[in-house]
Amino acid sequence: MSTGMLSFLSLLPIIAVAVFLVVLRWPASKAMPISYLVAIALALFVWKVPGANVAAASINGLVVAGTLLYIIFGAILLLNTLQESGGIKTIRQGFTDISGDRRIQVIIIAWLFGSFIEGSAGFGTPAAVAVPLLVGLGFPAMAAVVAGMVIQSTPVSFGAVGTPMLVGVQTGLSADPSITNDFLALTTLIAGKVAILHMLAGTLVPLFVVALMTRFFGRNKSFSEGIKVWKFALFASFSMTIPYVIVANVLGPEFPSMIGGLVGLAIVVFAAKKGFLMPPKDQEWDFEEKSKWDPEWIGSLEIKDIAHKSGSMSMVRAWAPYILVGLFLVLTRLKTLPLMEWLQAWNVKFENIFESGITASFQPLYLPGTIFIAVSLITYFIHGMNASGYKRAWSQSAKTMIAASTALVFTVPMVQVFLNSGGGAAGYDKMPIELANGVAALAGEYWPFFSTFIGGIGAFIAGSNTVSNMMFALFQHDVGSQIGVDATWIVALQAVGGAAGNMICVHNVVAASAVVGLVGKEGAVIRKTLFPFFYYALLTGSVGYSIVWYSQKGIFNLGSFIAVGIAVAAVYIIATNNRRSNMILPPPSVNAKSAK
Repeated sequence: MSTGMLSFLSLLPIIAVAVFLVVLRWPASKAMPISYLVAIALALFVWKVPGANVAAASINGLVVAGTLLYIIFGAILLLNTLQESGGIKTIRQGFTDISGDRRIQVIIIAWLFGSFIEGSAGFGTPAAVAVPLLVGLGFPAMAAVVAGMVIQSTPVSFGAVGTPMLVGVQTGLSADPSITNDFLALTTLIAGKVAILHMLAGTLVPLFVVALMTRFFGRNKSFSEGIKVWKFALFASFSMTIPYVIVANVLGPEFPSMIGGLVGLAIVVFAAKKGFLMPPKDQEWDFEEKSKWDPEWIGSLEIKDIAHKSGSMSMVRAWAPYILVGLFLVLTRLKTLPLMEWLQAWNVKFENIFESGITASFQPLYLPGTIFIAVSLITYFIHGMNASGYKRAWSQSAKTMIAASTALVFTVPMVQVFLNSGGGAAGYDKMPIELANGVAALAGEYWPFFSTFIGGIGAFIAGSNTVSNMMFALFQHDVGSQIGVDATWIVALQAVGGAAGNMICVHNVVAASAVVGLVGKEGAVIRKTLFPFFYYALLTGSVGYSIVWYSQKGIFNLGSFIAVGIAVAAVYIIATNNRRSNMILPPPSVNAKSAK
């Protein structure tokens, strides 16, 4: 069978997702079973993978889905615990004291706090922490999920203390010992390039978050209302990405996102309290009252305005659970401490399932869900909760988690069948590699433009930048060598694209939506995050093309023209929308205040 036909057939499970989930707007609980069946049919009848292998891959998928549901439950439980204790009410008041402007709040929580959590734990944990916190502050569930997904780009390559680079890229490349004698040094070199590419594209991510929020969830459905805070958004972006790039190129791939997020959080919160680049009080942006929200935006997670039993709670006490989450995640992920080894010692394994060579495993104590549950138990005591309120938190969390299970028990097995489709009697490589082979055959010298999209597709399918890098790092390196360019830049583009793919990854969207009870609206979320993903992959691919072909084609090449075109378009849009928003008259209530 031709390379092109194999590539097309490999694309069919993804096409099924796009058609049923995104175009026809089916809920994931209905769309993903179809995609799963398509993947099984291809594996059995085209790739001729043994039925035992397909069944083993499916079981492995169910184990992974179970771990995701465990994380979802822990995240919801922590939020419900804080709601019942009165902690959320205090946290909400604290953000209102900094700024009542939702645009400022979403940048601080999603972009900065989310980047720190991504650097600490990775694997979708920022959405499990930041998304419910935003809902607790009064954001529509869908707005919170979209924000949580868009920021899962820039920090992702260095998430979980550098796992996508140190495990994903290094493991992928090490399959060919002829590349280098020191794969750690090579991975560290690539990580520095990854950080530079991320900084360029990540500059506009906070602005994307606020513009999408005001356009899709605002009263006036206006991009310009979000773009109006462009100065603060860029300030917040650079506050994170500058230390992020420095750390990546000086210390290596473990801490860029963690330190960048933490430094950025400290700088921006301090500046916001001082009023630096903040919108005036009479121009603060907020959502309409909840009764006017589109029902599609609202999840089943209901946030109640419950005060602490004493009537008030200090800000430190209210934030203590999230501080503990961040602290525990860092302490349990540092290899220099024994905690990681202790927690990973209990490893539940199902080895060589059906003699297929596929092993399913998980480490219950090491999962972020265990940290969330442990912190929830600690919160019960430090917030002085009553038993009935804590019991309600557990009950509501279990109900929300169960609602998400249908989608995940088909999504993740489909992914595992797709990834484990190699080694069949037909002699074809696994579906992701055959898909990439077809694209590479068509792309030629223009491969840098496609390399980020291949990385993104890998993450879209696998739900992991780490897995995408493991699958494609060596393939990308080989293509770079074949077209005669610096292959390390091509691998860097793979890692960046794999990170950006988290914005549209189905099971990440399912998991983030489930945390706030937004089950069945996954397609609507992906439709809103497709454009930021396309921007991210195209801009970094263009910059990559310009870099690798600079020595032969000079600075005036196709990549440079596209990258500069994107930058000019961004400046034009910011300037035009900012001018337009300044021409809009303030609402009557503001005029009345001015008149007085």
